[in-house]
Amino acid sequence: MRKIVIAGNWKMFKTQAESQEFLQGFLPTLEDTPQDREVVLCVPFTDLNLLSKSLHGSRVQLGAQNVHWEDSGAYTGEISGLMLQEIGVRYVIVGHSERRQYFGETDETVNLRLKAAQKHGLTPILCVGETKQQRDAGETESLIISQLETDLVNINQSNLVIAYEPIWAIGTGDTCEASEANRVIGVIRKQLKNPDVPIQYGGSVKPNNIDEIMAQPEIDGVLVGGASLEPASFARIVNYK
Repeated sequence: MRKIVIAGNWKMFKTQAESQEFLQGFLPTLEDTPQDREVVLCVPFTDLNLLSKSLHGSRVQLGAQNVHWEDSGAYTGEISGLMLQEIGVRYVIVGHSERRQYFGETDETVNLRLKAAQKHGLTPILCVGETKQQRDAGETESLIISQLETDLVNINQSNLVIAYEPIWAIGTGDTCEASEANRVIGVIRKQLKNPDVPIQYGGSVKPNNIDEIMAQPEIDGVLVGGASLEPASFARIVNYK
């Protein structure tokens, strides 16, 4: 059985005070959430320790937004799997398009980060996807297959989540049609040795499109950006019908 994983990516939002306020509004909404749905919050590094304590015993798993491939070293601004593991982090986003676009992430460094995450018992959420230019050129499938070929070298597919995030749909309000997202995720699944890897959709996921997205047979969850910042909005997504 493929697991359903609903993850919120807060990106560079929320102070510790704001994250506490969010939890006060969000956690009570999970009382009737089906047990087969894994709920994850991937928060800024400064919020991790606080949320680790606040989420203890709750339905919500804690996630980070990046991990370095070394356990320690002269890597200013980075964080290691050892550090994340120590404070109870369970998931970590790897290879998000914003890391690739703004911070020089490559498929080779993504592979190293995936290995580091798994080494420390973290479940990586691997992000793959195409730009508008690549989609318009008909390169969606070849690009994603190429990403996966490098990203997944020597990666344990029994401890992995993949997120298909069409870059042209992130934060633009321009959502990929649910049927098209389903088709591309089917392409991704065909590349995997383990067909039970949960594959999420990410890209302008909102309360008003979550039901249609989750009705698709290949889609096992969502990676949510802006709509995860507001308790009622994220609650509606987690409690999709």
